[in-house]
Amino acid sequence: MAEDAQNSPFIKNLASSDKRTRDQALDSLRAFLSSRSEISELDLLKLWKGLFYCLWMQDKPLHQQALSRSLASLPSSLKDAVVLPFLRAFWITISREWTQIEALRLDKYLYLIRQYLNASFRFLSQHSWANTKAVDEHGKILEEIPLNTGEGDGIRIPNGLRFHVLDVWVDELNKVDGTWGLEKRDVLERLCGPVERLAAEGKLKVLRTAAKECLGDERLRSWRGQEVQVEDMNTDDEEEEWGGIED
Repeated sequence: MAEDAQNSPFIKNLASSDKRTRDQALDSLRAFLSSRSEISELDLLKLWKGLFYCLWMQDKPLHQQALSRSLASLPSSLKDAVVLPFLRAFWITISREWTQIEALRLDKYLYLIRQYLNASFRFLSQHSWANTKAVDEHGKILEEIPLNTGEGDGIRIPNGLRFHVLDVWVDELNKVDGTWGLEKRDVLERLCGPVERLAAEGKLKVLRTAAKECLGDERLRSWRGQEVQVEDMNTDDEEEEWGGIED
């Protein structure tokens, strides 16, 4: 399925500089995907590699942002059973291709990541966050890939990806739902699980610190019923060498 889709005109046309062509291509892709109740991981990975390079070929910032938003709208048209596998394939692809992203192309992928984190929260927020199983499964995807504490199962997780997800995590959650009363406290704690784990078990001190800074965001502390305070994030005694975020 996806090998044919990757080579089909509607995938190629998503990188067009013509808005009408892009819109038609997105409509065709959405219709193609929405008719599937199940898609294999291999097919999703092939499809996402094609989508990754569609954005790669897209020039002009406004067109790049429009394409990223269009790609981030795809989960909303998928059958529920396909959404989480689709999101997992997205994160695997971003992680695998990260080292290929040149500095001049980085901004558009950072924007795409932000859009996809937002799309993930929007999917989970359906029916007032009632599907806690989906929340937990999504948390496992984040723990496995972008917020992995170590190296992942055969996937080398770039530190730059981890840092960016932590940077925008609270922002995108706030855009989807900025009201977290006691009735939703359990869901919020489930959502925080991957960040909490990275803060406690991250292989590098700098990653643990970044996760703690995310958890220390005043908005998140307020939602969780915690006192908003300035904390010393550098509490680990050991000294560690950090190799930078370029990987």
